[in-house]
Order: sequence, then C-alpha cells, then structure tokens
Amino acid sequence: MNTAWLSTSKCHSFHSFLFLFVVFSLPLPSLQASFFGKRTLPSLTSKEISILTTTPDPLKNLDPHNPASHLAKILIPRAPETDNHTFVRNYIVSTLKALNWHIDEDQFTDVTPIGQKRFTNVVATKDPSASRRVVLSAHFDSKYFPTYPHNQFVGATDSAAPCAMMLDLAETLNPLLESRMKQFQDGLEDDDDIADMTLQLVFFDGEEAFVDWTDTDSIYGARHLAEKWSTTYIQPHNKRRLMGLHATELSTIEHLILLDLLGAPQPLIRSYYLDTAWLFDAMVSVERRLGDSGAFTYDKEKGMAPGSWRSYFRPRTGKTSNYGYVGDDHVPFLRRGVSILHIIAEPFPHVWHTLQDDIHALDLPTMRRWNLILRVFMCEYLHLRPGDLESRSPSKHRERSDSELA
Repeated sequence: MNTAWLSTSKCHSFHSFLFLFVVFSLPLPSLQASFFGKRTLPSLTSKEISILTTTPDPLKNLDPHNPASHLAKILIPRAPETDNHTFVRNYIVSTLKALNWHIDEDQFTDVTPIGQKRFTNVVATKDPSASRRVVLSAHFDSKYFPTYPHNQFVGATDSAAPCAMMLDLAETLNPLLESRMKQFQDGLEDDDDIADMTLQLVFFDGEEAFVDWTDTDSIYGARHLAEKWSTTYIQPHNKRRLMGLHATELSTIEHLILLDLLGAPQPLIRSYYLDTAWLFDAMVSVERRLGDSGAFTYDKEKGMAPGSWRSYFRPRTGKTSNYGYVGDDHVPFLRRGVSILHIIAEPFPHVWHTLQDDIHALDLPTMRRWNLILRVFMCEYLHLRPGDLESRSPSKHRERSDSELA
C-alpha cells in the first residue's frame, strides 16, 4: 500500500523561486520508525534551563563579526572540490576531534553535470558503541556558481549558520554526554535504554545542485550515505545492544533532524510528518518555555521580550495525513523509512541563492534563539543533566578554590 505525499522541490536554479508541487508515491514508514515511536521527553527545570542558556555564551560561536567564531570560519564560499571547501571540512573535523568525538570522513566520487567530483560527508558520533542514535544534520557545502561575482556566494542561511549551531551544540552538550557515558560504564546509570543512545552529527556534502535541481544533480552526499548505511550490517558484538540480528547502520537511527535555511529573522517552520508531530510539538514547547522565561531577551531587541516574541513554528492543523516535504538531504533517508524532523524556513529566506545570503542576511537575536532552542530540545531528547555543566563552570571552580584557601 502506498500513500501520496505532496512535495515542494528545493529547486536550485539561480533566480528560480517558483516552488514546484509534485505528487510522489512513497512507502509507508518502515518498522524502524514505528518501533521507536513516540516517547516521553522530561522537561528541564527552570534552573537547568538557566544553566543551558548561559553556559557557554549562546552567541559567541554564532557571531560572524568575531573572527574566532565557528560561523566566521564557515562563512566563506565553499563549493565542493575548492580549497575553501577543504578548509571548512577540516575545521569541522578538528573542532569535533578536540571534543573527543569519533569522526568518519565518508569520501566518494560521483558524476555531476560538470564532470566527476569528489565529496566528503563528515559524520561525528559521541559514543560509537551506543546501539541507537539521534542524528542532527545540515549540509556544509555552498552552491557552485561558475563565474564571478556569483562564485563568491557564501550561503549564510544555506547552511553556514546551521552548521555553526551544530558545532555550538556539540561544545555545550559534550560534558553532559561524557558524564553519562562514564556513568553507564560505571554501572551508575539507572535508565539503560536512554543511556544506550548517543548524539550523531552529520555534515552532508554536495547538497546543492551544480546546474539544476534533479534527482541526480542534488543531495549527492545524502544519497550516498543513505545507500551506504542501508547496506552496512552491524556485527552484534560491535554494539552494546541491537534490535535484531540483521541491524544496519540505518536501522539504528531513532530520528534524523535536518536543519536548513536558518538564521534570517522570523522564520516559519512547518510540521511535515505525522510520526514526528509529537517531536515538533516538543520543540514548540521548548520555544514557549524559553520565551516565557525571558531567555530570548537580547540587548534592545523588543521582539524577543516576554509577551512580545512570535513563535517560529506554524500551528499544526491536526490533519490525519502527512503534509508533504521540501526536497532536501533527508529524502533518501525518508524513502528508506527513517523518521524525519525537518527544520527548514518555509517560505525560503528572500535572499535564497543570491549574493545577499551573506552576513547581512543573518540576525543575531534569531541565531541566539535557535541556539537556545536546540540546546534545551536536544538535552531533553537525550535525557541529559545540565547540572553537570554548572559544576564545571569557572565561577564554581573559583568558589571551591576560595573556600579551600580559607
């Protein structure tokens, strides 16, 4: 039995903003998606949320004016097989290696309309031995343009800012993930099911079309990785626990969350899939709690103050069928039954695929707000304990040192 899906293609012609609506016939979600299903996400306390919103500074790594920030390092033209592309990939890898994440650089070649190209997906996993993982992803390449000045396109919202958000999240949650890994190894974790899940970050290469968006000229990295993981079987002794004897790398994904076209002010985000509507609602809940607490307040930005901020999320209609999808890196995984949460601005930012998608397209309060939402949302999803961050903060260390001296 098939179900009809309404699709909006992320058409990548330079001046094309026309959304093409096409009806696709896709298989129903696989046993994998129904097996994991909906589960409880415990809400953090106000104190725990306060810790996450301040430790570390939620804007430091997203400030494009700070040359040492993650965003500043990524915000350069980075089309595949260019020196800048290699620089950005190496920066992502070195940043995550410094945090002791396991890195897999998934290299491959593919035929494009302008010849054969080499691509490299960057897959970073905090605990490779965990039997399940939630994947947070974005593409790190920028769109290829053959001539000047268009070849200076930096793709600030598409998707330099989402990549910087992912690196910031890795730094923020790293001590919490390490603390839980140690507790699990020491036999102190009371919820083995949650402890056996890890966070994986995937930076897709080759998302952008080289000429026009088609099934073969787009999402090169995602197509390759989905196929590779669907045919890579895991030996039982390689994971702590597995669902069955024939588990693949793909089947151990609990959810794949894809970020795209974020960083411009007041985006609108839609819920596309029934099986992740509850997860969409959980992110909406995080936004509401943060906004009502005053956590979004930034400088003199009145639109972020309690009672004044507007939600980034479109209200769900309670429909009994899937809305459809925007063609993006998640599609090859969706077609193989992976449960998807797609966080993409729709309509697209007005600067999409123009040279104006640069530093001026980004809004600091908006990016800061996304960082806070992602920190709390992923922390609740993974059942992490933000109190571990407080114990590692410099002020706490100073207090202990002062008391010891006394």
